Amino acid sequence: MARPKNDAAVDLSEARELTAGVIERLQCPPGKAQAFLRDRKSPSLRVRVTASGAKSFVFESKLNRTNIRRTIGDVRSWTIEAARAEANRLRVELDGGNDPRELERERLEAKAAKAAQKVAQAVTVGEAWSAYVEARRPRWGDLHYRDHIAKAKAGGEPATRGTRGRKETVAGPLYPLMQMPLRELTASAISAWAESETQTRPTATALSWRLLRGFLSWCSEQSQYAQVLPPQNPAKAKVVREVVAKPKAKQDVLQREQLPAWFAAVKQLSNQSAANYLQILLLTGARPGEVLALRWEDVNEKWKGLTIRDKVEGERTIPLTPYVAQLLSQQPRINDWVFASRSSDPKMADKPMSTPHKLHEQACAVAGLEGLTLHGLRRSFKTLTEWVEAPTGVVAQIMGHKPSATAEKHYTVRPLDLLRMYHERIEGWVLGQAGVGISV
Repeated sequence: MARPKNDAAVDLSEARELTAGVIERLQCPPGKAQAFLRDRKSPSLRVRVTASGAKSFVFESKLNRTNIRRTIGDVRSWTIEAARAEANRLRVELDGGNDPRELERERLEAKAAKAAQKVAQAVTVGEAWSAYVEARRPRWGDLHYRDHIAKAKAGGEPATRGTRGRKETVAGPLYPLMQMPLRELTASAISAWAESETQTRPTATALSWRLLRGFLSWCSEQSQYAQVLPPQNPAKAKVVREVVAKPKAKQDVLQREQLPAWFAAVKQLSNQSAANYLQILLLTGARPGEVLALRWEDVNEKWKGLTIRDKVEGERTIPLTPYVAQLLSQQPRINDWVFASRSSDPKMADKPMSTPHKLHEQACAVAGLEGLTLHGLRRSFKTLTEWVEAPTGVVAQIMGHKPSATAEKHYTVRPLDLLRMYHERIEGWVLGQAGVGISV
């Protein structure tokens, strides 16, 4: 038999001892997408050639009567001997009942898992916290979102108000944890953090702990974080719960006999807007932030209503009672806000005024009242309504509390005029006890 010429086409029907020359002459037959040449020395080794001329070493064999084919690599990257060795190795795995493809997939998964674990080991609490806030934000209200941002903020930024004379923002209680690796956020670490923060701001620390507890529960459900956390949420450990201050029911409230002194002291404040704001808080039972958020478009003088942006329902409409209407008429229309900021700072030009905590404390000191907070005025409204025997459901609707019974939720729909009948009765009684008259 004559020896084939060096440039002769390679016969693909028979096994050949692979050489560089044979591989170089290998061509894909016309009309086919790919073709294979078997190696005589290693029965499981093939060279695949495609219609475009690409060539690669391929392992091919059978497992449980199923043909298995796996690419080894490009002929330009692998030597013939290396390809034979790899094909023989795969054949040994196959003879042991193992599918090389499955073994390779498992190796790749193990490698990826190891890489992911390495990344997880390096991730900080702050990085995971940012991912958590971004993922959960669509399901949160604005207030809950702001709490997560404020409690983890760095602080140190210049500020003109709300810093109690520091002239710069204060870092949130959670900020000391943000730089820690997530894997180090153990029960003992959280306990030490809570011990330190509770000494100076127990209430804020308690809220921060609840936020942290939810964050760690979310992390335990994420594959990229769960692997570096303990099985049990470390924020729920007993050693942490014993340190965090337990919430107590507040008792600060204005009693009937204290109304004259409180109104007299508040009406004497030099800041008329603050005085009006404080009186409206008491007479509407609204939350402090809800009154500050009032815009002039929320005041309906025609139908005597106030639209309040509510954290529970989104917004609610309550009656615009006579004395509250009188107080609002005294407010200057500086911008869109009813209680507009009069600060000379350009950044505050289109914002509401600051919450007048200090002015209220001054008024309470003059009136001989201690510990009465702004939220205590909301509590006072609810307490004082007992004197006029206003229906509980009416008071809850005015204050923006969730209905507490099925009948309230699904069967009671009170129009504004019905609320007005009771609300004006409440306002008239409070003003009568305080000795405050309404200008005609």
